[in-house]
Amino acid sequence: MTGYKHTTHTTYDNKYHIVWITKYRKPVLKDEVGYRLREILRQICSTEKVDILKGAIGPDHVHIMLEIPPYVAVSRIVQHLKDESSRKLQMEFPSLHKQFWGQHLWQIGYFCSTTGVVNEVTVRKYIEEQGKLEQDEDKTFLVLG
Repeated sequence: MTGYKHTTHTTYDNKYHIVWITKYRKPVLKDEVGYRLREILRQICSTEKVDILKGAIGPDHVHIMLEIPPYVAVSRIVQHLKDESSRKLQMEFPSLHKQFWGQHLWQIGYFCSTTGVVNEVTVRKYIEEQGKLEQDEDKTFLVLG
């Protein structure tokens, strides 16, 4: 099983494409602010044992592909990334603090999509091939014998 990550009792391959935007889509993530944001995101992911597989910081948004362990909620990681980066960037760049009152650099919410080499059709077919003894009425579960 190459390419999979391991914990004591789990083998996993959880990759997520996550996108979030600045409040009012203000293009403030340029030059040194963008570079500093990159370092902050790297620090947070390192402490959370989350791997950054790829990332891009645009003037008004962040695209990032993360591999997140199964015992960590995606929503918690995104919240931590957004909260901590907003706080640090506004402390270090006073011009941001003037533009974003109330310490809200990021728009509420985010986009999240899973990625992987196995798609839904493949998983459904794999499960169906495990056995066809008894199926429940809505055909969601197979009972293997």
